[in-house]
Amino acid sequence: MLAIDLRDVTKTYRGGVKALRGVSLSVGRGEVFGLLGPNGAGKSTLVKIIMTVVRPTTLQGTVLGEPACTQRVLERIGYLPEHHRFPAYLTGRQVVDFLGALAKVPRAVRRERTERLLELVGMRDWGDRRVTTYSKGMQQRIGIAAALVNDPQLVVLDEPTDGVDPVGRREIRDMLLRIRGEGRTVLVNSHLLGEVEMVADRVAIVNQGLTVAQGTIEELTRDSHRYELDAVGGPAAVTFAGRECPGAAVPDRPGALTYVLPTREAAEVQPVIDALRAAGAVVTRVERARETLEDLFVRSVVDRDGRAMPGAAREARR
Repeated sequence: MLAIDLRDVTKTYRGGVKALRGVSLSVGRGEVFGLLGPNGAGKSTLVKIIMTVVRPTTLQGTVLGEPACTQRVLERIGYLPEHHRFPAYLTGRQVVDFLGALAKVPRAVRRERTERLLELVGMRDWGDRRVTTYSKGMQQRIGIAAALVNDPQLVVLDEPTDGVDPVGRREIRDMLLRIRGEGRTVLVNSHLLGEVEMVADRVAIVNQGLTVAQGTIEELTRDSHRYELDAVGGPAAVTFAGRECPGAAVPDRPGALTYVLPTREAAEVQPVIDALRAAGAVVTRVERARETLEDLFVRSVVDRDGRAMPGAAREARR
């Protein structure tokens, strides 16, 4: 059973503004799922629909086995909004405990759970300091702890690493993997493609209110898999699978060429390496490569004329 199974999600606001035009989303249980897209793509609207904050125009499907957009499923969902604000007079420990109380977690249970979650997010030693003294990364960690205090099956995180320094991002990535290890499903809405690529089991790319790609990164980049060979003193081109593959000059390395072989099988590369060596070339690099998530993202959000849609190029660089 899927944690999230949504089909034909549309949302038209007053005045005819279409935020979603038929999005589909399939998120498996126990996986980290990345929701990607440029500004204005409809990601935040979709998250708000899942959280029952926004009512869709049309929708089919389920969330955690319940009909989508029904509030009775919310007690099994943890949520960290993008621009969260905690009461300034509370400590981190009090924030987690307070939100647990709002989620109707019994006092004895939430106190024990608060301590465990502060340990999980690395904030136990800082739990008695007011949240106004926290860095952005510390606030995000407390936010993740608060999103887990009701022991949810689905955790929805909106930009959990935005504005966090590299060390903090790595720590949050490790937290997401630990959360997944507990059997929970994590939906991450993020602009930071490199961060998502390191933790997500599957991704969906939304653009102009439609799902334009969905699956594992391996599946979505299958056609781009290749081997790259660098050789010094090699011929202008090598023969691979009955066709010529020209070499490209390697910058700052006189006499070195890079050959790109469109295959994912190491065994198919060996005859080319043998031929290069027989020709007196020195092979200096053999590397399997594929399209990155950033490449996939940009390719998925360009228009028919090859121009990036508004916001797409800036999102990919972040």
